[in-house]
Amino acid sequence: MGLFKRTKNTNKPLIRQILDLVPNWMLVRCADQHRSDKGCSKYKTHDQFVALTFGQLNKCITLNDISASIGVSETFIADLGLTQSPARSTMSDGNKKRDYRVFETLYNRLLTHYSHLLSKHHQSHIIKEIKDRNIKLIDSSIISLCLSMFDWAKFRTAKGGIKIHTCWDDAMMIPEVVNISEAKLHDRYGLSQLVFSKGTVVIEDRAYFDFGLMLQRIKASNVFVTRIKSNTRYISLRELELPDQIDQDILKDEIITLSSSKAAETGIDKEELRLVHVYKPDENKVITIITNQLAWTARTIADLYKKRWDIELFFKSIKQNLQIKTFVGTSENAVKSQIYIALITYLLLQLMERTIAKKKHAFSNFVEKIRICLCFYLTLDYVCNSVNEGSKKIRGKPQTEIKFDQDLFSVKN
Repeated sequence: MGLFKRTKNTNKPLIRQILDLVPNWMLVRCADQHRSDKGCSKYKTHDQFVALTFGQLNKCITLNDISASIGVSETFIADLGLTQSPARSTMSDGNKKRDYRVFETLYNRLLTHYSHLLSKHHQSHIIKEIKDRNIKLIDSSIISLCLSMFDWAKFRTAKGGIKIHTCWDDAMMIPEVVNISEAKLHDRYGLSQLVFSKGTVVIEDRAYFDFGLMLQRIKASNVFVTRIKSNTRYISLRELELPDQIDQDILKDEIITLSSSKAAETGIDKEELRLVHVYKPDENKVITIITNQLAWTARTIADLYKKRWDIELFFKSIKQNLQIKTFVGTSENAVKSQIYIALITYLLLQLMERTIAKKKHAFSNFVEKIRICLCFYLTLDYVCNSVNEGSKKIRGKPQTEIKFDQDLFSVKN
């Protein structure tokens, strides 16, 4: 595809090759847009991006870890495209003062830049009945913070936290929209856009169950698939037939209208909706899915809601493999900057895994392989496809024999 070299050795460390996947002109435009280099003579937006991305991939817990790792040699500093290694105090000031929105903008532009490649090499399960449909998954996740250190992130009486609201694009298999808010903000109000273009399928959990929102989506010709709240009042109009001998997990499929006074106030009571009752053997419970789509099979509706697992896996994956639970700065700006850098890193890792790696492995194993080879001067292709687990033998005899000085640790009189 022209992005990556195919030889084993290279004059750039692996981390620099990963950083080069972000076009320099794009980073410059983001910095110009937010004027993030105004008044900065040394530690510019590019330097902060390099330092924080290195910290993400190398799992650095503190700014001192990042500074020491980058400053291991002058050659390595130069090969990273830096003029000097960043000092801890300089990085701390940058995290506190440089507007996090420069990295938010960079993430959005990278997503647009690589959208075709990500969609082309996606690994999403395709539901035949709705192939090529525009599907969005909406969810959020809370990150706990120590209230004594992050006093701005008030959540509960003795607990701090922030919430990451996400709109996931099923075609690209990556977050399309991300908003970071205080943890106590209700999921329903976490994203500014919850109604989409005509024909879009929106999948979410019952935290987004809202009569007004449902009616807006019906008028916009969106298809919503969500869980119904247990206390919702409705009238069953008719029950649909289920196929024999297949889809035994689907217990009931019915057409309903909502009958509560609140439903009448919004006008949603006049719309025919659908309830699909699905048994989940792993949890030994029945979940009830509500949708405004009356024509598709019950199997399609059940499989659509099952896609929510993709966004759950994303939250789990990014928390386990990248640094968004331990932060190198305590200000709100520093925390948001680190999260958006983590999202950019996740995007780049997904790009490499989908377009270079010939064999598919668990994402955690792939990230660990990248981490181990981060400072080696090996091409991305070699690391992704030739660095594997297991023992390796040296071909031929070693060039030199290693001899140990027996008196190395002895005390001489």
